[in-house]
Amino acid sequence: MTQIHPSKETQMNKKINGINEETKNLLNNSESFVDKSELNLWKRGFTPQAEIWNGRMATVGIGFILILITLINKFSS
Repeated sequence: MTQIHPSKETQMNKKINGINEETKNLLNNSESFVDKSELNLWKRGFTPQAEIWNGRMATVGIGFILILITLINKFSS
């Protein structure tokens, strides 16, 4: 097993602690998060709800394209 130089280990610990502090700050500032009752609303613009729906529609579109390609390859020859 390789050993980590002590100075690098402390640098890594500082980075990890910094990330933990950032996470704590984000969780404490929960005002910026969207309420669960608003997640499925159809809101236009650059909103978290629009981004959720964009992701859902992209997933449906990719699935449809993969099914279409599979059907074309199966019945084309």
